[in-house]
Amino acid sequence: MAGVIVGIVALPLAIAFAIASGVTPERGLFTAIVAGFLISALGGSRVQIGGPTGAFVVIVYAIVQRHGVEGLAAATMMAGVILVIFGVVRLGGAIKFIPYPVTIGFTSGIALIIFSSQVKDFLGLRMGAVPADFVGKWQAIGAHLDTVDPWALLVGLTALAIIVGWPLVNRRVPSPFVALIATTAMVQLLHFPVETIGSRFGAINAALPAPALPAVTPQQLPGLLAPAFTIALLGAIESLLSAVVADGMIGGRHRSNMELVAQGVANIVAPLFGGIPATGAIARTATNVKNGGRTPVAGMVHAVTLLLITLFFGRWAGLIPMATLAAILLVVAYGMSEWRTFKAEFRAPKSDVVVLLTTFLLTVLVDLTVAIEVGMVLAAFLFMRRMAEVVNINVLTHEFHDPTDDFENDPNAVRRRVVPPGVEVFEITGPFFFGAAETLRDRLGAIAAHPKVLIIRLRHVPAIDSTGLHALRELVKRSRREGTLVLLADVHAQPVVALERSGLYDELGEENVHGNIDDALNRARAHLGLPPLPRPGFATPTVAREKEKG
Repeated sequence: MAGVIVGIVALPLAIAFAIASGVTPERGLFTAIVAGFLISALGGSRVQIGGPTGAFVVIVYAIVQRHGVEGLAAATMMAGVILVIFGVVRLGGAIKFIPYPVTIGFTSGIALIIFSSQVKDFLGLRMGAVPADFVGKWQAIGAHLDTVDPWALLVGLTALAIIVGWPLVNRRVPSPFVALIATTAMVQLLHFPVETIGSRFGAINAALPAPALPAVTPQQLPGLLAPAFTIALLGAIESLLSAVVADGMIGGRHRSNMELVAQGVANIVAPLFGGIPATGAIARTATNVKNGGRTPVAGMVHAVTLLLITLFFGRWAGLIPMATLAAILLVVAYGMSEWRTFKAEFRAPKSDVVVLLTTFLLTVLVDLTVAIEVGMVLAAFLFMRRMAEVVNINVLTHEFHDPTDDFENDPNAVRRRVVPPGVEVFEITGPFFFGAAETLRDRLGAIAAHPKVLIIRLRHVPAIDSTGLHALRELVKRSRREGTLVLLADVHAQPVVALERSGLYDELGEENVHGNIDDALNRARAHLGLPPLPRPGFATPTVAREKEKG
């Protein structure tokens, strides 16, 4: 029953998404049937419902305009291969690291573009082809507002009212389906002079086509690579987000890598039957769960239901008013916009707001591919900058002048040790990445006299990268030229492994890398020709620095 209900829900959405994407309506149905079946049968989520979604509208429309329907099919198949590779190399867990502001930014941008693309049909404006760019689209709409068709507007408002109000009457029967049936019957019985799917696209091909490879030349493939990556990335994000939402609803746990493989197979096979890009659909998946779906059978039944509707009633789809589909997509756009979340993000750190607005504006004004690429790069740079700032607060702490060092409660504090003259102790706090490396140079450069021994404590350094290793190597070389011995103390496992792999461990010498500060201090005393001291007890604090004798 859940599969049948979701199949009914998917019918108007599949048609609407296909038309909004710039392809014929039956392609949306073929996608929901073929890809929907494969995603449910092979996927890593038990309740995922796959098919065409609003997230793909913008990128699909752009590809069709530039490369045609055959180019779209080839790009979709290439994206499928990329998704399979993502799953095989276990990148399913990495998708979760895409910054939230990037996801919200392009999702809200897509919602605004979908909304803009449906204004013409909702108002029944008498105008030619709508410009592809956002600003040009609204300029054209504004110039033709005097051509509003009252019949189309009436149909659109009626459909909108049914979609919004029907759940108050009955939540079992999907409101978009009710709106589609009611407004189509109204237009046909009352003979409203409005544009329908049939009047715009002709007769609907209700039969599932025979599989065929897209007719593209090898020379076209390099130009399709970037759109293919965008489809793959967008499909991975959307499907795994949907799977996470489903997990929360059923208390389960999806297999992210298998889900990516299933999405890839579906996007390889669907274009062979005239389909467009497909991914997990959050709204349809939620509908499946709410109606009792708990196994992949529901998703497969949804695809079979759509197939039967297409075969037996597909020819009647030409009677559906374009204003009705526009109303359905307006509601979809409203749901996608997540305007409350978008608004709430403005209370986040300024760097996140910058990423959000940049991704949103680039999606709307330029291109979704550019928006995702720039958003990811900008988010990465701002994250690295933020991490550098966090580490820089207490990157290098000369513990004798650190007022935050808890002398009473920290048995490992250097102030409990006897530090001979000519020995300097510095501590790095936080991951020793590029930002910390620069601060290391600055702080050490501020030392007036070159110490005989320099001890670098790494007890609060969980990880070190190649830039940090390079900074340490340069420090060791410079210190040796100046006659300073460099010792490392309290080194954790990951830094030790990194030191060994880089060869820096051997350059320093095993006798100069220590697991605790006491051994490092005794090594410093031995280098200075002083006798070793026993480790201090917790209850017996010692002077901070040994007085120079003689």
